[in-house]
Amino acid sequence: MGRTAPGETGRLLFCSSAQPASCADITHARQLGLVKQLAEGPFVEILADAGYQGLGAQTGGRVITPPHRKFKKNPPDWYEEVHERQRKAHSSRRIRVEHGIAHLENWRALARHHGRRKHMSDIIQAVAGLLLHQQTATRGSDQPQ
Repeated sequence: MGRTAPGETGRLLFCSSAQPASCADITHARQLGLVKQLAEGPFVEILADAGYQGLGAQTGGRVITPPHRKFKKNPPDWYEEVHERQRKAHSSRRIRVEHGIAHLENWRALARHHGRRKHMSDIIQAVAGLLLHQQTATRGSDQPQ
């Protein structure tokens, strides 16, 4: 998930533990209580993918997903152009989130994990912590003194 708040953009906001079975992103977020935390917490803008469609209404507009296609069959002529423009606008803003996810996935411990699955959650949390520390340290050095 990406985060946009006044003064800060594109920081890692949350990294959950690995789950043993496949589970939809939105279901996992609900089970972890993220929806409630986002709805009740300070306003941050979360740029999510289509897997989180519908959370915007449940979180007071904090989760922003790509536009939902309203006309599946025989859309009006004007609709395709509007939908494509909205989709590209969201995609252009979300690219930084995708780069952050890719950066996290490029860590060798995650890319070449051959160990036991029970240790994967610990490895993910450690790498996410290191990445967050790296981002914070990099931002701090860019700030004028």
